[in-house]
Amino acid sequence: MTVTSPEFVSALAADAEAAGITGLVAAAVISRDGRVLLVRRNPDDYMGGLWEIPSGTVEAGETILDALHRETAEETGLTIDQVDCYIGHFDYRNSRGGTTRQFNFAVTVEKTEPVVLTEHDAHQWALPSELPEVSDAVRNLIAP
Repeated sequence: MTVTSPEFVSALAADAEAAGITGLVAAAVISRDGRVLLVRRNPDDYMGGLWEIPSGTVEAGETILDALHRETAEETGLTIDQVDCYIGHFDYRNSRGGTTRQFNFAVTVEKTEPVVLTEHDAHQWALPSELPEVSDAVRNLIAP
């Protein structure tokens, strides 16, 4: 079963639902020259100032992969060319007090520049060994 098959993606969502997860987020790990694209949350946002990989909520009627493509384009202006692999998930407490599951995918984008931010105040291409302030979950996901 491939990472982009409807069966694989449906199973991810079903597992989260069975675990009582209240929110689903799709996230893109975009690499260039050994560096990973990180975006910084606006200071007045929930977890403001924290660096993260581009990600966003799976909306009603949308698959996890639909959200991955849409959110990557919305947050970075970049277009996903290919979903390379599923690299796992982590759960975290969201701003409403529920639990969100973030599904993380390594992707290839059509072009890595320009990065156009709409929801974040900065971006950087960071070496996995020299990450700025990210959550432990993100560090564990991309650091060696």
